[in-house]
Amino acid sequence: MASISRVPVLLCLACLPIVCTAQSVTKPVAQPPAQAVAVDPTWNVRLRHEQVDDGAFARDANADTVRLRAGLKFKFADGWSALLEGEGIASAGNDYNSGANGRINYPAVIDPNGVELNQAWIGWNGAKGAAKLGRQRILIDNQRWVGNVGFRQNEQTFDALALEYKPVTGVTLRYSWLDRVHRVSGDDALNRLARERDLDTHLFNAAWKQGAQQVAGYAYLHRDQDVATASTATYGLRWTGERLQDGNGWGWTAEAAHQADYGNNPQVFSHAYWLLEPAYTVSGNTFKAGWEHLGGNGRHALQSPLATLHAFNGAADIFLATPTGGLNDRYLSASGKFGHVRDGRVAWAVAWHDYRADAALAGMGHYGSEWNASLGFPLATRLQALLKIADYRADHFARDTTKVWLQLEWASAK
Repeated sequence: MASISRVPVLLCLACLPIVCTAQSVTKPVAQPPAQAVAVDPTWNVRLRHEQVDDGAFARDANADTVRLRAGLKFKFADGWSALLEGEGIASAGNDYNSGANGRINYPAVIDPNGVELNQAWIGWNGAKGAAKLGRQRILIDNQRWVGNVGFRQNEQTFDALALEYKPVTGVTLRYSWLDRVHRVSGDDALNRLARERDLDTHLFNAAWKQGAQQVAGYAYLHRDQDVATASTATYGLRWTGERLQDGNGWGWTAEAAHQADYGNNPQVFSHAYWLLEPAYTVSGNTFKAGWEHLGGNGRHALQSPLATLHAFNGAADIFLATPTGGLNDRYLSASGKFGHVRDGRVAWAVAWHDYRADAALAGMGHYGSEWNASLGFPLATRLQALLKIADYRADHFARDTTKVWLQLEWASAK
């Protein structure tokens, strides 16, 4: 298959109206004219202040950034659509290491200045299937293995072919071929490998949903053609569900996976992954207890480089790369909503994490612990505010780190 990144995506979009109206050209004159193309603008503006106090640095980072993402969504007849979307990020001040500004004497806040193409795809959506080709956002399950890293100002997107098929009610089969990943560090990152990676990755996911339960099996064959040691094969099974009565009751998530070297990887390894997360919901508040295990052998550990990593193992992002000794993250969390403001309710969340090495390598000890808390509330129609904090206390890994975020986000209607 030809590399998508070497085929101008704009050419695909330019040809789209021709493809979609070709059938109407061959019809008799008596037929009604082809359906007009609908064009919908989309936009999102996010203003954020992020402060980082990292014990490894003499200075705190203070990043004040604004992100504008804007695009045009085209809707054609017979289920065809396309999206052309760009984004720009600007900052006030330079007191942080963006990965592109060379300010390595400050803690990292990977929200670099820049303007780039975010998405450009052509797609079709039918009653039992869908297809999408081009630069796109890909989200699978809870984004533990593949996601868009939506919390960062610059989104992670993929040059890819994505297919979906629903043969019967409740069953969804998904396949994606990834040609390239465009990472959150942006096109101007000083480290070339932090900008994007050349891939030959195959993602298979089959899910069966019945009522409030879903079982998904997956095989993610990830070949990184720029960094051979990042190539892995991950096979797993995920089960989620809940039993609620009048909104109250139990829920659960259970997942197990195995990861090994794959393709061009010169290393040899085999790691286990599991997640156990019972939950209980009462009066609209949900309480969880979790244990996530990422195996390691002291030389290498299980990794998920295409994931939305900010959502896992603490918001301080200490464990974006799993330590070679592996990771056992045991945590408690609670979340819910309270009060009433003009446009909705205030959402709250709090979590505590305890981090340790793989049980098989207990001698590597206790890494540290972390508290997370957040408040999210609407200020007006489609205008959301967020206050968030993460506080990591180091024991035998990294340094004490505290991060605070203040954010406003204004988006077009969905």
